[in-house]
Amino acid sequence: MPAAVVTGGASGVGYEVAMGLASAGWHVTIADRNREGGALAAENIRGAHRGCATEFRPLDLASLSHVQSFAALINGHGEPLDLLVNNAGILPSLERRETAEGHELSLGIALLGHYALTLQLLPSLKRAVAPRVVTTSSLVQAQASIDFDDLHARRSYEPQRAYNQSKLAALMFALELDARASAAKQPLISLAAHPGIARTAIGDGRRAEPPRRLRDRLEMLAFDAAMRWAAQSAAEGARPLLHAATAPDARGGEFYGPGGVAQFRGAPKCVNPSRKAQDPALRARLWDECGKLTGIRWPQ
Repeated sequence: MPAAVVTGGASGVGYEVAMGLASAGWHVTIADRNREGGALAAENIRGAHRGCATEFRPLDLASLSHVQSFAALINGHGEPLDLLVNNAGILPSLERRETAEGHELSLGIALLGHYALTLQLLPSLKRAVAPRVVTTSSLVQAQASIDFDDLHARRSYEPQRAYNQSKLAALMFALELDARASAAKQPLISLAAHPGIARTAIGDGRRAEPPRRLRDRLEMLAFDAAMRWAAQSAAEGARPLLHAATAPDARGGEFYGPGGVAQFRGAPKCVNPSRKAQDPALRARLWDECGKLTGIRWPQ
């Protein structure tokens, strides 16, 4: 039975990825900071697919020490890990928040937490015959940039800009991981995917905050409109991730999204990363920054 870890699997797209893998006979570990939600998600999946092996393990990607403990637990089993789905992410709050190490929270989760998790799970991934890592990005990667001079938005914080940067950074990480694994002649392949516009609870926290500026109101109105008129279900949004995770013809370095108009919804297809995501020099610079900020280097 192939084994997978899915971060952010307690709800939304991550839950549907875990459900899809379990239905196909995978042993799935749901990793999420939401302990109650994660345990319930695993229970629901086991109820939907009798005999499937789905479990929950708590993981807080906003704490590098917690990431290290989680990786040690998985590696300690001594079993192959065939698939890691780096799916967890947040829509940042209107007020800047930080990880335990002082990194901007959305970047700390989507990039630095997943970077640390992936590299520390390499012992388990290397035990698999054809290990695969899939990282979730977003449509907004196309309009984002990496602000290396203020990576953690300490001087100037805009929640939407922070979110966009985190999703571009996640995509760049996925592409750079594949390039480095290929250069090291390792069997591991790394891909990225995005769910288009998927109807999930990602905006609930932001919606509960009182807007501070007209811009905050307009961004939330646009978000709600997209969810109402253009969104597909979370299960449909999970399809590009599941394709990247399991399709025999998926190749390392590819990026999958919905094939419909503007990539909002539809069947999975291979889509183009932004020019910035494809820039090897920018990717290498971001990778080096990840190493400095986490203290973890490739190869191990």
